[in-house]
Amino acid sequence: MKLGVNMEDRSLGVIGGMGPKATSVFFEKIVENTEAHKDQDHINMIILNHATLPDRTTAILTNNDHDFLNVVEHDIKLLEGANVSHIAIPCNTSHYFYDRMQAMTSVPIIHMVDETMKKIYEKYGEHTKIGIMATSGTISSGIYKKTCDKYNMELQIPNQLLQDQIMDIIYNKVKSDLKVEIKEIDEIVFDFINNGCSCVILACTELSCIKLSEDVQKYCIDAMDVLVEKSIELSGKKRKQS
Repeated sequence: MKLGVNMEDRSLGVIGGMGPKATSVFFEKIVENTEAHKDQDHINMIILNHATLPDRTTAILTNNDHDFLNVVEHDIKLLEGANVSHIAIPCNTSHYFYDRMQAMTSVPIIHMVDETMKKIYEKYGEHTKIGIMATSGTISSGIYKKTCDKYNMELQIPNQLLQDQIMDIIYNKVKSDLKVEIKEIDEIVFDFINNGCSCVILACTELSCIKLSEDVQKYCIDAMDVLVEKSIELSGKKRKQS
């Protein structure tokens, strides 16, 4: 352990910038959901807002993994050198590279996908049909499908028309800082629910930037919220009770 670091302090390392708005929302959610009565009760965090990281969906769809991995390894080593206790990556698509990223460091990287599917399984049980809203990279990677199968649940993949609509929301609206019509999100979620899904995973952190209607919130499991909850727990803090 490095000098000057208290054994009881557990700093959280964050590899962000995928995208920057989602990273800021993740930070806000950590602060808002940590039980704290003074500054010192909050989590020590080291956030790398590495906005120029190569696009994860492009890396997966073009089979060009090394560009992303070569760059993210530097970030992982920076956080390791800063003596963080855990690393959170608020980007679902990047978890396609999870095993290779974890092999780069002895610092545990929180597995957002595994934690999300575990939470859904605990709530709904086996044979549950689940919808997913994610980038084409996340869908193509099969990371949610693989974990869903592990828990003997069924993942409902959007048809191409619906997937194009979801990608338009993520890339051409949220990432481009354009207004998202909440009604558009509502229609997509209810399309899944009307087709037998018990819930819908918001499996892209850009979608976490959108304020959902109350009618839709009860059907959605936000992977970022799961990552926030696990990050607070592993940092030795308590989640604020609502």
